[in-house]
Amino acid sequence: MSTTTVERTPLATDVAFGTDEMTVRLADGRRLSVPLAWFPKLARATRPQLGNFELIGDGEGIHWPDLDEDISVAGLLR
Repeated sequence: MSTTTVERTPLATDVAFGTDEMTVRLADGRRLSVPLAWFPKLARATRPQLGNFELIGDGEGIHWPDLDEDISVAGLLR
């Protein structure tokens, strides 16, 4: 019996912020939390700036226009 694995690009559906972390919800149900300290621009940002994000490429990345910051979901998973 043969099986084929189809790799899919992980896609973000939402982003939330705690005091010191960012949590990205993925379309496949996973949640990924990372320290804000990994991203100095985000760590220094105000709550309104953090909340003003856009999912780009159908969720392949996250963009903060106020901060000129972009993060890819694939990069977070590496």
